Amino acid sequence: MKVSELMEFDASKYLKDETDYRLYLAQAFEGGDPVEIQAALGDVAKARGMTALARESGIAREALYRALSNKGHAEFATIMKVIGAMGLHLTLAKPEAAPKATARAKSATKAVAEKKGRTAAKRAGSTTSRGRTRTSSAAQA
Repeated sequence: MKVSELMEFDASKYLKDETDYRLYLAQAFEGGDPVEIQAALGDVAKARGMTALARESGIAREALYRALSNKGHAEFATIMKVIGAMGLHLTLAKPEAAPKATARAKSATKAVAEKKGRTAAKRAGSTTSRGRTRTSSAAQA
């Protein structure tokens, strides 16, 4: 089978109810990519029914398809109208603080990387008992 024969994935076919819509949109917003958010809004709009959403938002159906596609450039006002027509609203919250274990793991990883760097530097140019620098064959290459 050729790649060109494969069907493009359409998430809107798998979104069945309001819970699915909210979870899908929350995941897109968590990622923070504007294109992904627009596409997710488009998928939810298709799953709910683009015609009904167009009527509720006051935006033409064709304009919604364009604005909520991967290549669309929806204005913020359009996004807000769509979200409102879906019966949702945006809430701002501080990002959750990284757990202490994650912070410790990051600092430990950094320490190991620094130690490896120092060890490699020592191997590349160690000194002899007379103070001369001895270089390995790998360092000379």
